[in-house]
Amino acid sequence: MTTKEMAHANGNYTPQARSTTVESAMEAVEEVMFSVVNSDVAVLKDASRHILDAGGKRVRPRLVVISYLATGGRDVENALAPAAALELVHTASVVHDDINDHGVVRRGRPSVNTIWGRTFALLTGDYLFTKVYELMAPYGDLNVLFAEATTALVEGETLQAAAVKNNDFSREAYMEIIARKTAVLFKIGAMLGARLSNAPEPQVEALGRYGYNIGLAFQIIDDILDIIGDEEQLGKTSGIDIEQGKGFASIQDDAAEGDPMDSIKRKLMSADRLDKARQQAKQLVQVAIEELDTLPETPYREELINLAHLVINRKR
Repeated sequence: MTTKEMAHANGNYTPQARSTTVESAMEAVEEVMFSVVNSDVAVLKDASRHILDAGGKRVRPRLVVISYLATGGRDVENALAPAAALELVHTASVVHDDINDHGVVRRGRPSVNTIWGRTFALLTGDYLFTKVYELMAPYGDLNVLFAEATTALVEGETLQAAAVKNNDFSREAYMEIIARKTAVLFKIGAMLGARLSNAPEPQVEALGRYGYNIGLAFQIIDDILDIIGDEEQLGKTSGIDIEQGKGFASIQDDAAEGDPMDSIKRKLMSADRLDKARQQAKQLVQVAIEELDTLPETPYREELINLAHLVINRKR
C-alpha cells in the first residue's frame, strides 16, 4: 500500500493542495525506512515493519521535505534519508512509550509490545534508533541537530516520568515536557530541510521557530483528542472512554491504567480548559505562520502554511 493510499485509509494528514513532488518524495521516504530495517534477525525486521506499515501522520519527515523545497532545494533525493531518519526517531520513541504506558493499540493496530512482548519491543525501539545512525552517517554536521533532538526527547520523557512520580500537575511542567519530547523534533525537521538546501541562516532559524511552534500546537491538539476521543478515532489507546460514561464530571484525579500522563492532561484540560487549550494551539500556529514571511513566495511555502493549519484542524 502506498503512502497516499495509507493516508486515505487511515485518515492521516494530506495537504489540501497536493504537490506531486512532495508526495513522490514521501513515497520514497517510506521506501528508505522499510529498506533500512530489513534485518536478517526476523523479530527485528517483522516488528519494525509492523509499526512502520501501520502508517502514521508522517508530519516530521514531511516537514523536512517541504522545508527543503521551500528554501530552494532542487534535488529532493538529498532530503530523503534525513527525513526517514527523523521519522525513525519518532517511531522508536512510540515503541518505547507503549512499553512504559502499557499501550496496547498504536496506529490502529496492536502495539509491538502487545504482540512480541516488552523485551522484544525494547530491542525493536533500540534497533530503530540505531538505524538512524546508519542513515545519517554521510551527513556530517547535521548529526548535531539530531543529537539535539534525541537528547531533548529523552529529557522530555524523563521529565514526564518525574512529573507523574511527583504528582506535578502544573501547566509549566506540562509545557516543558511537550516542548522537549515533541516540539524539538518538529523544530529540527524544519531546520534540517533548510540546512540541506543551504538556505541563509535567517531562513533556517525562522523555520526552526516555525517547527517548534507547530510542534507545541500538534501535541496540545493530540492531548485534547486523546481526552475527548476513543480508540477507533485515534488509532491508539485512548486516555478516556467517553462511551463508558467517563465524562469530565466523573474524571478521577488518579492516573488511569495506561498512559501515566492521563492524570496531568485531565487536570490541565478539563471542562472549559479544553477551549483555552485549543485557543493556545491556534495562537501558536499563527505565530509559526508569521515566521514564514522570510521565505520566498512559492507553492511550497503555501504547503507549510497548509500543514500548520491542518495540525490544529485535524480530527485524529
